[in-house]
Amino acid sequence: MARVLCVANQKGGVGKTTTALNLAAALALADQRTLLVDLDPQCNATSGLGCRPTARHSLVERRPLRESLCATQLPNLQLLPGCRSFQDISLLASDQQEAQMLEQHLAHGLERFDFVLVDCPPSVGHLTRAALSASTEVLMPIQCEYFAMEGLTQMIHVIREVMQDRPGRLEFGGILLTMYDDTLELTHEVDAEVREFFGDIVFDTVIPRDPAVSEAPSHGQSVIEYAPRSRGTRAYIELCMEVLDNE
Repeated sequence: MARVLCVANQKGGVGKTTTALNLAAALALADQRTLLVDLDPQCNATSGLGCRPTARHSLVERRPLRESLCATQLPNLQLLPGCRSFQDISLLASDQQEAQMLEQHLAHGLERFDFVLVDCPPSVGHLTRAALSASTEVLMPIQCEYFAMEGLTQMIHVIREVMQDRPGRLEFGGILLTMYDDTLELTHEVDAEVREFFGDIVFDTVIPRDPAVSEAPSHGQSVIEYAPRSRGTRAYIELCMEVLDNE
């Protein structure tokens, strides 16, 4: 059975898509059959792997999952591309019945994968809830800044609601500190506060600020392919090892 990781945070700009993309690449390079699902209408995960957004979202069209996948430069990594169609995204994001059908669609066709990572939009709407319901774990990136804890209460409330609706299905995969600058006192303050409040569900690995991480998507690559000796690459490989160890 595939481990389905929902990468979510209602706050934008926290490294959510960057984490989904680079963790997926690291898992693929670790010989894990991996699928990245792009549910964010910005489609950054899609373009960041050198693929094009689709004209219609395959989850709206109800096509079999295997017919909708896009190959990437990594043999073990496949992508379910995102879609910028306002009509399709509105349909998926605003209608409860559509969200339930989305959940059912995501729940099928995953047997041949070891890991499925779902890149969610920065919200706690129906689309994110559906992704959470179809997932086995949730991974929450948090930027190391003053407002890091802002909005987390609502996000955790939604996660707990999904856990109650689907007992035994969804677990906290972990909280990940991103854009980490160890030269700043604020970074250490946020780190200490998050670890004190959330305890063991915070990953030991932190993702540093690294220009290579920001540059890689413009080349249609993960940072691991683009800059294999960079600090960002080392961090995502360490995160991958933590995720594998948490099985």
